Amino acid sequence: MSGTAPGADDPIPESEDGGSVGSRTASGVIWVTVQKWAIRIAGFVTIAILTRLLSPADFGVVAAASTVLPFFYLLADLGFAAYIVQAKDVGQRMLSTGFWYSLVAGVVLCGIMVAIAPVLGFAFQADDVVPVIRALSVWVVITAVASVPTALLRRRMSFATIARQGVIAAVVGQATAIAMAFAGGGVWALVGQSLASAVVGAVLAWIAAKWRPSLAFSRSEFTQMVTFGGKVLGVEFVAMLRAWAEAAIITNTLGIAALGYMNIAQRLVQIAQDLAGGALVPVTTVAFAKVRESSERLKNAYDRSLRATYALLSLPLLFIAVTAPLLLPILFGPGWGESYPVAQILALAATLTVGASLDHGLFYGLGRPGLWFVYAIIVDTVTVATTAVVAHWGLSAIALGFLGVALAATLARWYLVPIMLKGSFRIQARQFAMLLALVAITGGTGWLVAGATEQLNPFVSVLIVGSSMTVVHLVGVRLFARPIYAEVGQFLGRSSFVARLRRRPGTAANP
Repeated sequence: MSGTAPGADDPIPESEDGGSVGSRTASGVIWVTVQKWAIRIAGFVTIAILTRLLSPADFGVVAAASTVLPFFYLLADLGFAAYIVQAKDVGQRMLSTGFWYSLVAGVVLCGIMVAIAPVLGFAFQADDVVPVIRALSVWVVITAVASVPTALLRRRMSFATIARQGVIAAVVGQATAIAMAFAGGGVWALVGQSLASAVVGAVLAWIAAKWRPSLAFSRSEFTQMVTFGGKVLGVEFVAMLRAWAEAAIITNTLGIAALGYMNIAQRLVQIAQDLAGGALVPVTTVAFAKVRESSERLKNAYDRSLRATYALLSLPLLFIAVTAPLLLPILFGPGWGESYPVAQILALAATLTVGASLDHGLFYGLGRPGLWFVYAIIVDTVTVATTAVVAHWGLSAIALGFLGVALAATLARWYLVPIMLKGSFRIQARQFAMLLALVAITGGTGWLVAGATEQLNPFVSVLIVGSSMTVVHLVGVRLFARPIYAEVGQFLGRSSFVARLRRRPGTAANP
């Protein structure tokens, strides 16, 4: 498409890459996973450098300022990106309506952040936060402007492009931070990292999308997007409220140090979740939307996806559930003893609820964010209430309470998912039984090996435990989920990512 805006009602091309939904889904999962791993690895290197050049206070100021950014971005996007991804048809009028709203809202919200920065600085009891919040307010405008072209790329399942853009933007941001830190920029090195990464990502998204807005703005399209997007916004807002409420309960009941221990435990589990299954929601949302017109294709896709999710993504979380007392000192140093049992319990809870990300993608892909919104309100409300009740017994009690809520939420989805699939809960029950078997043999092996190697060097013990769990897990998958090996082979065979590796210079192409 040229640089000029098309007509207000012109259709927008669905895909530039071609290929079946299956092949693009396979490539999408692999590309997004590669992106997350690349960014995480580069991020660890950057943090290792910055922690030697900046003070803990510098990191604290930016962390405090950054807590308000997601809220303002959600208001600027209003869930329109999620609507564009799953909509049956998109046209120039719809996309332009979404773009102009996001642009105007981003500018207005940026101004609001600048105005209320002193109030937020007072709330954080840190005057240094005020100029940082004002500088980072520009981030809201930049990301809002890139919302529509990024959604278009996701809709086209151009995940290879998105992955490359994410890595490039992250590396530029990290290089900016390191250069500014060496130049004595202090806290502004971290601010520069966020803004540089956002600018590069936005520019690359606009170039790749090959779309330009028209001056059209439709009230009817806006109303339809708000109806859908408001529910998406509600889910994210409820999650933020839950996080704030839990933090307030912990700090008021157990003290600020306890929140630090909980944060480290959560961070370890979240890294495993992000690296293992971070591709599920963005990719499956589009994939399920593509096949939703066929009930049988949808059921088959969900069944196979759930089996693969449980079989492949449970291992890293089980590994953390077993080795957290060894991993935490290696990764974060000594002094985090209270985080050990919390990380183990949270990792086990994440293992048993790993299918939630898949269900999230299913509900959004089928255009039912409202049902997921109701589910999120109930689960998050019960989670906060449970935390409030058990907090007096300590962090481990809070983690156990979350485990109980997580299991109850899984059973609740056994009722909701069949509504979406127009079937029974047998798919979830069958695959969950397989997961429990894997948890028993893989986790049990890990516990036994960890006990047998506890006298060894922690790093050596972690390697032995991890190797043992991996072997047993693969055998368990062979016993309880035999089709997964053939499906993974087909999955990789359909992936353009793997095809590109095969066609790299010096490698003979397949006939």
